[in-house]
Amino acid sequence: MEHIFGFKNFINEEATILDLQVAMDNGEITSRELVMYYMNRIAKFDQSGPMINSIMEMNPDAIFIAEALDIERNLSGARSPLHGVPVVLKGNIETNDKMHTNAGALALEHHISSKDASLVQQLRTAGAIILGKTNMTEWANGMSSSMWAGYSSVGGQTKNPYGDYFPGGSSTGSAAAVAANLTTIAIGTETSASILSPAVQNAIVGIKPTVGLISRSGIIPWSYSQDTAGPMARTVTDAAILLSALTGRDESDPATWKNIHANMDYTDFLDKDGLSTATIGIFRNVPPEKYRDIGEYDEILFNDAVAKLKDSGAHIIEDIEIPSFNKEWNYNKMNLEFKHSVERYLQSLPSHIPIHTLNELIDWNEQNTEKALKYGQDSLKYRAQLNHPLKNQNYILESITDLYDSQNMGIDHAIEKYGLDAILFPSYVGADISARAGYPSITVPAGFQEDGRPFGITFAGTAFSEPTLIRIAYAFEQATKHRRMPNLKDEMK
Repeated sequence: MEHIFGFKNFINEEATILDLQVAMDNGEITSRELVMYYMNRIAKFDQSGPMINSIMEMNPDAIFIAEALDIERNLSGARSPLHGVPVVLKGNIETNDKMHTNAGALALEHHISSKDASLVQQLRTAGAIILGKTNMTEWANGMSSSMWAGYSSVGGQTKNPYGDYFPGGSSTGSAAAVAANLTTIAIGTETSASILSPAVQNAIVGIKPTVGLISRSGIIPWSYSQDTAGPMARTVTDAAILLSALTGRDESDPATWKNIHANMDYTDFLDKDGLSTATIGIFRNVPPEKYRDIGEYDEILFNDAVAKLKDSGAHIIEDIEIPSFNKEWNYNKMNLEFKHSVERYLQSLPSHIPIHTLNELIDWNEQNTEKALKYGQDSLKYRAQLNHPLKNQNYILESITDLYDSQNMGIDHAIEKYGLDAILFPSYVGADISARAGYPSITVPAGFQEDGRPFGITFAGTAFSEPTLIRIAYAFEQATKHRRMPNLKDEMK
């Protein structure tokens, strides 16, 4: 089928943003052909064959948009490195087009937003093509304590393209689509581990930025204090390009008012020798219960990663201590923020949507049990009964203690005590403490286990340390080249 559509001369399935820009500038491929190429792969691998099931909905206007951008390129040149480049969005990000925004919830299946999320406006301005919406863990894993990652009542179960392994969540579809080369790049969102977890499981790069670096306006919320969108890509370079396009101050999002890096070009920090001046602390004191699946950790591969950092010139400090890492964290703040933020979002929906409160959502699900409640809704029920969330004593106390314990007694404590540029965590086990601090992390592929399961590592830092983390992650990536494609069987030949 690729031959029929003329894709035999396509650069390669792992083409980067820069590869594509060169090819489009040289007339070797058009944005229209690129969109058709990815649509072809989605039909072959996502909706048939291995049935990855990462794409929840396609943008029916994608080809038209690509054609217009091709004409614009020929007339006046490219707007940015993202001109004509396809991107997919997690299903909780609003778009003012023909696609739905439903966070995977059947009750919102037919909801079409009246506006673009702020980050979507920026992508469109940069010339990116919104190719589709991706599947996700329903309500960003706010639905049920037993729901499997990557499942939603609208989209079904997303699979890991590398095999029968944990797919990670809740930005599962975005990660799987990037890993399987169904798009060039993707956007995920994270409250805690929702970008980093699927990035590790799918052998891609994920950046969870500082809260406030990217506007949260137009994203179905989970937690006021921790939510952020972030790039998901096959390379650190592509992730840095995408991050550069997403950042900025947004008057409707107070978290962005502190943004000191609104117009930064993060590709300036892609230094292949970036490890030669880096001091990295290795965190190893991770109890088994911190892993969702014990198979996520591979000590040999983690030690190999540390050795490669040393070989590349990094100053390594082993077995650093983070005083608050293994404390018994409470979840009152997050649960109360979910109650308030989701209910506030539901109340803003148009009248033809059947639900406007959490209790109405729960009732609707129970009336449609067969389709909507494969895993139940115990998490929704628990949060729905919480009262007066923003005046709750637990909310007020945890809002400050979370910050103090995760920052002053957590990430900042370790960085200052040991003089670090970054902290290295195995897999994504540092996601929660970084999320509570509102601090950035970047995960990169670090090899494959004997059974073929991907393994990744995470570099974490203090507020707005994305330039340092990108420099370190890029140097590690260039020194190791661990990323490889999944072996997908084409059953449409």
